[in-house]
Amino acid sequence: MLRRTSVFALFALLLLGPAAAQDAVPTTVVVRAVSNDAKLVQDPVGGAHITIAHAETGEVLAEGRQTGDSGSTDKIMRQAHERGASIYEAPGAAKYEALLQLAGPTPVKITARGPLDYPQAQQTASKTMLLMPGADVTGEGVTLTLHGFIVEVLAPNSRTAAPGTSLDVRARVQMMCGCPTEPGGLWDSNRYAIRAQLLRDGAVVAEAPLSYAGTTSEYDGTIAVPEGGATHLRVTAQDAGRVNMGMATTVLTED
Repeated sequence: MLRRTSVFALFALLLLGPAAAQDAVPTTVVVRAVSNDAKLVQDPVGGAHITIAHAETGEVLAEGRQTGDSGSTDKIMRQAHERGASIYEAPGAAKYEALLQLAGPTPVKITARGPLDYPQAQQTASKTMLLMPGADVTGEGVTLTLHGFIVEVLAPNSRTAAPGTSLDVRARVQMMCGCPTEPGGLWDSNRYAIRAQLLRDGAVVAEAPLSYAGTTSEYDGTIAVPEGGATHLRVTAQDAGRVNMGMATTVLTED
């Protein structure tokens, strides 16, 4: 009878899988989405959407929004970093914290998408790793780097582009964390190529550089509308040396 019971118990464990053989253990995981060459993706730009999924099955184990501020400018951007030094951990610094229930070693894929308030600027970053039950990932956490710029077209407001006229273009260019850009600043726009382009049928028909407008993160210039007209205005920003690119496009009319 004892042998029969043991065989039945073994069969039940095989049927129910490894989770039945080991209780799930609460495990904390902190994730931080970081703007490349800048700071944490913060609340004023919408934060970032974080997903933690099982790397093999695709099952979403946790998801939510990174919230908080951009972190310490001194620690992230100015101070030299020794191995093991805290860079992103600070009171109020942006993060996403999940409490997972892990029954065994679990391969996961962690993904960040943001900044959430700027759809045209959104980028994603992900990495895979193994999590262990009870091995909390806190402090700096798992960091994911988003490359690019937030680019916004501020003018022309009328969105009209009559052939043979000129458009006064103004744009805002920020880091993905919402951090400001300006010539000679911590995020030095002297490094950037910022241009306005007119498009028709998907092809560039005219372009002109934009220069610092005297207001933090804003750049302006004038672009001539060719006789054939244009259907879209696109503003691009690039810093190839630090692998950041961004753009924004708006529809134009000829009325």
